[in-house]
Order: sequence, then structure tokens, then C-alpha cells
Amino acid sequence: MRILYEELVLPVSKRLCDKLSLLLINRDDKESREATINFRDPSYNAERGGYHPVEIRLERYGHNWVICYITDFGYVGQGQDVELAKCLDFDFQSGMFQDISGYYPIETATQIYPIWEDNFLSYWQDMQVFDVEVS
Repeated sequence: MRILYEELVLPVSKRLCDKLSLLLINRDDKESREATINFRDPSYNAERGGYHPVEIRLERYGHNWVICYITDFGYVGQGQDVELAKCLDFDFQSGMFQDISGYYPIETATQIYPIWEDNFLSYWQDMQVFDVEVS
């Protein structure tokens, strides 16, 4: 089971894809053509903060998987108006990047993506702050 990453506009690492592949291999539904992987810090909330939830969507084509999007969520607003919203969205299918200030061509995320990915892998693999669910 392989995740194609070499020709993506952003520098998605082999390390990330290898770790995601392990999650796909170990899940119950091996015949599915799509997968959504959710990473959640159980202690994350609007008052205390914590590690942002992340969602990664993949689709299978033959024996290979492709990353559709990677979305990092965070609480925005104050008081009763606080809500969970997209903080960073790397949408490979639409070729768009979104941050809290707007939408841009995905190529504009070339510098921020590797920083985000390095932090995410550190939180997930090294610090093990996330509960992970594959659906």
C-alpha cells in the first residue's frame, strides 16, 4: 500500500506518508476506496488550548493512495461565539490553500507546509498527543 506524494505541489514527506500507510494497513476495512484520518488531542478546548485537531483525507486508485486534503482546525472567536474552524487547509484536489486570512493557490503554501508537517509529526509520533481514528 503506497501513498503517492512525489508529484504533489507541496513537499509532503516520505516519513508522513509511511506513517499514514501504516494506519491504512492496520485498519479493519481494507477494501475501502477512501479514508479519513482524524487526529485529536483529547484535552484540547477553547479555554485551555492544546494541540489542534487535524484531518487527512485519502482516496485509493488501484493499489495507490492519494492525499486529497490536510486540514488543521483551531478554536476562533471569544466567549459564546467561539467555534472550531479551519486554521490551515492544504487542499490538493482543488489546488487551494486556506489560512485564517483567505484562500490562495496551493503553491503559496510551499514555505509554511514543511514547518506545519514537521510540527505535526513531532506532536503525533514523538510526543504522542493525539488519539487517532481512521474511518
